Amino acid sequence: MHLRPQRVAVIGLAGSGKSTLAAQLARRLGGDHIELDQLHWEPNWTPAAPEVFRARVATAVATQCWVACGNYSIVRDLVWARADHIVWLDYSLARVQARVLRRTWHRVIAGQEICNGNREKLGMFFSRDSLLLYNRNALMRHRELYPRLLAEQTTARVVHHTSPRETLAWLSAIATSASDVEISQPDRQ
Repeated sequence: MHLRPQRVAVIGLAGSGKSTLAAQLARRLGGDHIELDQLHWEPNWTPAAPEVFRARVATAVATQCWVACGNYSIVRDLVWARADHIVWLDYSLARVQARVLRRTWHRVIAGQEICNGNREKLGMFFSRDSLLLYNRNALMRHRELYPRLLAEQTTARVVHHTSPRETLAWLSAIATSASDVEISQPDRQ
């Protein structure tokens, strides 16, 4: 099947590589990279008001070519309704937890800004808002909810990857030219 992505939603657990894949894919497609965290979080880790967040997302996905990454259910209708592809990075908990550990450690040591002046702190790693706890709790929710929601997709092509190797193979199939590329039939659950 020939179909070149133009508007892609990337979903998955924290540490699955959503942002990295979205940035790479956006560059290849010549589109915008939309990080939902950037639109959601204000300084001091204050969430944007729901109506503000939804307005920001609606504006961002109104363009012709973009790749959005994030799992926010409050804007899922906006993102998925415009997406022509939804890519689910459904990796093992052990893999994403190891990535979160490495990434958090690096960000804390480097003092790396994440979004809107926000930085991770080592104390956050051990708090009840820890990404490790989030992932542990979200894994079963995602594996129960996403297959059902993705099966209902009639306008977006669903691409389900269970390993980084699958994701890299898919990404390498996305041509940098303007011509259509052949993409293998997605795995629907």
